[in-house]
Order: sequence, then structure tokens, then C-alpha cells
Amino acid sequence: MSMRPVGLPEIPEQTVAVARAAFPKGSLAIRVRDRLAEVFVAEPFAGAFGVRGAPGLSPGVLSLVTVLQFAEDLTDRQAVAMAVRAIDRKYALGAELTDTGFDASVLSRFRARLADNGMERVVFDRLLEHCKDAGLVVAGGKQRTDSTHVISAVRDLNRLELAGESVRAALEALAVAAPIWLAGQIDVPEFAERYGPRTDGWRMPSSQAKRDRLAQVFGQDALALCRAAWAEDAPVWIHEVEAVHLLRQSWCRPTSSGPMPGDGR
Repeated sequence: MSMRPVGLPEIPEQTVAVARAAFPKGSLAIRVRDRLAEVFVAEPFAGAFGVRGAPGLSPGVLSLVTVLQFAEDLTDRQAVAMAVRAIDRKYALGAELTDTGFDASVLSRFRARLADNGMERVVFDRLLEHCKDAGLVVAGGKQRTDSTHVISAVRDLNRLELAGESVRAALEALAVAAPIWLAGQIDVPEFAERYGPRTDGWRMPSSQAKRDRLAQVFGQDALALCRAAWAEDAPVWIHEVEAVHLLRQSWCRPTSSGPMPGDGR
């Protein structure tokens, strides 16, 4: 797929009218579009995106989505959902009110393309330079250093989401296939509270320390499920449940300390 060599599309009149009525005092997305639209153009990315193939989203649009995503600590799926249901996001992206958005995988492919071509800092350096020229930030300082970590931070959010979802999927599959066996392996009320809603249905913890702790909890739960599924007294077919098999592939890797559950069985 190629990227269209254009910037942000013109905002449809109906989208403008509805957004202005819904947000009379504006919003972050609206202010970014109104004041920083010239930052999000496609030309700086021309070397990383081909001109052949079916037309895709503009790098300018995807850059804007990524900046707003980072500002609000959203995963890829949350960012795409906001682009569909939030009027101010449609305004920022120049989308029709009926626009159905795009697949979340487009964002990860966009980041990968930037990283492969050494362009991780392009949009954020342009954004910082524009803000500096407008007197919104002072020259130098912490802002420039922080800009290099944006893509990494977004990637970490998605990995945390995947970690929780892999455990939840295995629990849901086992709750259907082997509810009595599962109830004997876990603290049902605790796991139900932790994995009841989809991981992308709530905001991630704001601090890195809390995110690290949540990742540790997800990992401990995944390891406990894998060990139970591959235990000698577990029904053989338990670890053949697809979601359980995928959980082990995602989490339970062999380490230097010895084999993980199921190795050699």
C-alpha cells in the first residue's frame, strides 16, 4: 500500500458545524488542527513511503493520530476508536461524520516504517520547532529530549494491552471448555475483576511504575495458567485449547533457568 503525498484533508462543512456546536470552547484535538495543521504534511516522509500500490492514509494524518494518541495515553485500538466516535477527532483529521475509521494495525505499520527509515523524530521535531517559533515552548530543554520517546511509549502501551488480552482470552475459552477445572486453578472473583472488561475498555495506568506492576501481574497470571494447563494431572486436551496455546506462545518462553510448561511433553 502506498501513502498519498498530501497533508491533512480539508474539514467537511458538516463536521465543522457539529464540532463547533459540540465544543464551543474547543478541545485539544480542535486546537491542534487549528494551530498546528501545517506540521502534519506528507512531504518529510516521502523517502519512507512508496508511490505505487493502492492509496492509503496520508503520513500527515497518521502523524496527527499518533501525537494525539500519545498525549492521551491511548493504545492503537483506543486511538482508532476515538477517531470514529469523537467529533473533535473527526474535525482534527478532516473526516466526514459518517467516516468509519481504519484498522488499528495501520498505526503499528506506520511506526515500523518510520523506525526502519530512521524517521522516528521527524514529526515531533517539526512539531517542537513550530511550537518554538510560535512562542509556545522555549528553545532547548526537556521537550526535545522527550520527543524521542513517543513512539516507544505508544508501542509499550500496545504490548501491555496485548498481554492482558491474551490472558483474558485464555480465561474466557477455559470458562466455556472446562469451567470446573478452571475454578480449581484460580481465584475466580479476583480474576473476574481483573479480566472482566476488555483491556482496551479502560485507560491504562498513568505512571510507568503502575504500568510495570500491571505487566508483572499479567505475566504472573499467564505463567500460573500455563503451569496449570501443562501440569501432570491436567486433562491433556486443556493445553490444546487454541487460546491457551496462544497464551503460552505469547508469554511462556524458555529461559536460561530451564524449560517452561509443556516443553518436551
